[in-house]
Amino acid sequence: MATTTTPAADSTETCDVLIYGTGLVESVVAAALAWQGTNVLHIDSNPYYGGSWAALNLDELKAWTDRVNDAASNNTPFSDAYLYISRNLDPRKYAIDLSPHILFTRSDFLNLLIKSRVSRYLEFKPLGSFHTFEQDSFEKVPGTKEDIFTSQTLTLLTKRSLMRFMKFVIDWEQNSTIWQEYKDEPISKFLDERFGLDAPQIVELVHSIGLLPTPKAPTELALGAIKRYLTSMQVYGNFPAMYSMYGTGGELAQGFCRSAAVAGAVYRLGTKLIGFDETTSEAELDSGEKIKVTEKIISSEGVIAGDEEITRMVAVVEKDCKEWFAEGESSAVVIFPVDTLDGNRYAVQVLVMGSGSGQCPSGQAIWYLSTQESGEQGRKYLYVALEKLEETILRESTEDFEFDVNEEEISYLPNGLPVISSVRLGESLRNFSPKESLKYLLKLTYSQKVTVSPLEPTADSKVIYTIAPSIDLAFEGIVDQAKGLYELVTGTTDDFFDVDFEDEDDDATATAAAADTDIRDVAEDKDDDVVGHHSDFEEVAGEMTI
Repeated sequence: MATTTTPAADSTETCDVLIYGTGLVESVVAAALAWQGTNVLHIDSNPYYGGSWAALNLDELKAWTDRVNDAASNNTPFSDAYLYISRNLDPRKYAIDLSPHILFTRSDFLNLLIKSRVSRYLEFKPLGSFHTFEQDSFEKVPGTKEDIFTSQTLTLLTKRSLMRFMKFVIDWEQNSTIWQEYKDEPISKFLDERFGLDAPQIVELVHSIGLLPTPKAPTELALGAIKRYLTSMQVYGNFPAMYSMYGTGGELAQGFCRSAAVAGAVYRLGTKLIGFDETTSEAELDSGEKIKVTEKIISSEGVIAGDEEITRMVAVVEKDCKEWFAEGESSAVVIFPVDTLDGNRYAVQVLVMGSGSGQCPSGQAIWYLSTQESGEQGRKYLYVALEKLEETILRESTEDFEFDVNEEEISYLPNGLPVISSVRLGESLRNFSPKESLKYLLKLTYSQKVTVSPLEPTADSKVIYTIAPSIDLAFEGIVDQAKGLYELVTGTTDDFFDVDFEDEDDDATATAAAADTDIRDVAEDKDDDVVGHHSDFEEVAGEMTI
């Protein structure tokens, strides 16, 4: 393992692969290469792990905001960051996720976490509450056959149509005759014409289950996204998704970094790559040190391009928001569909994290809002959504919320259960006046570009660029990206994480302790106070057995 000693400026070290940036994809590749015996040097210009995926404490967040707004030094996919922090907050008690994502229980990335044993370094929590904003309230999404059967608001005809679609979508790939002609058509058109589904059900399937930003998404893409949710239910419990404690992608990146360090990779934080000489294959670091790279450089920095952009907002509120969580959980997803926020063209997605996520203190919650609407228009819709969230949590946490209703405003289901008119209910919700106000402890808005490589990498490319986190709320494409990079280095993916970890356990136990010490020392040497929440890779017992 590497030590924290900095070589002399005129010395030259050698590595097979130099990886610049400790984002999620880069960290997966580092671990995969290191376990196959590749000599990996993994560096990051930041004093913390995770890159664009990082979860930052408040001191780190302030520094990040300054860097993003400094045009001369901003070499990230982020821009236009505006930060407000209330006084008297303990910076170390918060982990603000720059690119929050969730992990579906049936996914190739979860399979990789298990296969690589990186899941051992992480603590997972379930996420089972998905809500759709309609009629000025949050409606829980019926995600199982049981939910549909027991729903008191769906007609028998609608239930039959939904059940028929759910049976189809589980094996949609094998039923191409049903969807092939709609392949590039909007999913809303397919659901309407092929299955006779009504608008409310289409909205829930597309936005809240498929997590798609628009009902105009092509049918082929949308069917895969909807299946992802439905097949993930009941894998580990009554929930389709989960997340890692203390930050989502950043914690996963650190887990793969730890695995890579155990396998022999060398780590240096706070280290910049400032140049690369194609002729001599030498990389120059900001310390003046030169590194001979025999194979490839994989870099996550310096490639900011593409038209797609995400507008994000983070709000820390002095409310636990337990009203939105399922029993025993501490998170929820809330979706504001198209045209529910004064004309929004794209859905606004909200990931709510309570204190049980390890991201904020008890009695508080973090709201992560995002939309594909860019610029001022995007920020406008996020603020409208923020107002709706505030109104809803104040109302739902008020114990004495009551309203009058007339007999003619009540209808009865065949089983005798009363149902209040949705129009009357929506009017009452809009007229609700809370007796308290919501206190915001932090507000952050920023934009995030989707990055692309300037050229298609080939086996002859000496420098390969990775791309930034996707616009999908779920972890998608991570494994494919990592395998693609791995193949460009090794020529094959046949041995990608093809490791008998049982044989490695004895040697790895001793190595892990040394790796942890070295990684801690590197971070602490750069800045004793600025270290990510789990940059020392503290191992904790998982709440969920995988």
